[in-house]
Amino acid sequence: MYIARQPIFDKRKDVYGYELLFRNSTTSIAYTGTSAESSTAVVLGGLFELGVEKIVGNKKAFVNFNYNSLLSNSIELVDPSTLIIEVLEDVKVDSRLIRRLESLHKEGYRIALDDFVHSIKDFKIVPVADIIKYDLIATPLNTIQDEVKEALNRKKVLLAEKVETEEEFIEARKMGFHLFQGYFFSKPVIVAGLKGKKPNITIYRRILNELHSEDPSFHILAEILETDVSVAYRLLNIVSKKDDNIQKGLKSALIKMGLTDFERWVHIMMLQDLSVNKPNELIRTALIRSKFGELVANNCGSLYPRSSEISLMCLFSVLDAMLDLTMEEAMKDLSISDDIKDALINGKGALVPILKLAEAYEQGQWMDIDLLSKQLQIDSNRLVDWYMDSITWTDKIMTGV
Repeated sequence: MYIARQPIFDKRKDVYGYELLFRNSTTSIAYTGTSAESSTAVVLGGLFELGVEKIVGNKKAFVNFNYNSLLSNSIELVDPSTLIIEVLEDVKVDSRLIRRLESLHKEGYRIALDDFVHSIKDFKIVPVADIIKYDLIATPLNTIQDEVKEALNRKKVLLAEKVETEEEFIEARKMGFHLFQGYFFSKPVIVAGLKGKKPNITIYRRILNELHSEDPSFHILAEILETDVSVAYRLLNIVSKKDDNIQKGLKSALIKMGLTDFERWVHIMMLQDLSVNKPNELIRTALIRSKFGELVANNCGSLYPRSSEISLMCLFSVLDAMLDLTMEEAMKDLSISDDIKDALINGKGALVPILKLAEAYEQGQWMDIDLLSKQLQIDSNRLVDWYMDSITWTDKIMTGV
């Protein structure tokens, strides 16, 4: 089974929940039988075994249901405080379905109507629905103004799906939408007059240059850290949390952490500092991709020796969005390999397939996942475990820093 997730944001760009995308790993590239939606009952059992809370944390889990899966008793495997039931747009509405949705609603489950194209006044299951989802490609904002007003009058929560730009997010928010789904949060927003203006990353560049030198020196690294009290403080703070007895000093903290973990920590700190006014989910995406890429590389014979390089490539894959620059501008002056730069700027080189796999997985592009898995000669059935491990690792990192 493949499981991916896509973030759903509130008006402040904080994560409200995740839509879970899934597919049985036994399904062929060209679907010839059961679709992902009609196998929801089976997948819910899998989610129950994995632990939905491990996938979405303390956020909501949006899961698609068709007619048959809505009538199954598998839904009750997942706690109503976590699960939001998405009723697919083509579901057959009859008295049996309405009774079932009313019963689920009484049990505490929230109901969402997916890709809504009907009339708010006339569609029979609107009264039991809590959330109305509009696909902004299928139903652009300027075509649903009256429907949005009616939905708001009925106290419905409105979710804009496939929001691809910051402008769409702002417009939908002004119209009254409460929740937002799409990749607007991970794309650069170039502001006139500010293009090319980068935050100060001098200390990180100096640290990375020393780390990548032939013989990195703890003494020199400590001297660099002494020039930035904020970064130095955070290093001492995180090491002290792990060892209360450590001698309080930058060099001893560096030795305790070790060069490998220190470099990882520097990458994360840099991303945090560069992502001012950006959603935390952008950092989370970078970290999940980084760990996922590393795990894939560790199980890919030809790329195993380059797992650290691949991890860094995936980590920096959202750097353009964080800096609101082109990737070429974002990569300038960074002390990283030419192969990483070629992959991120030009989409070329031996490292690219793993980055494409990470991106395809988070978007639920199953056909691409199958093809890339075969190209990399990895067992695609293990992807869900690596993805889950990446989420767990990222949650620990985000909590720690």
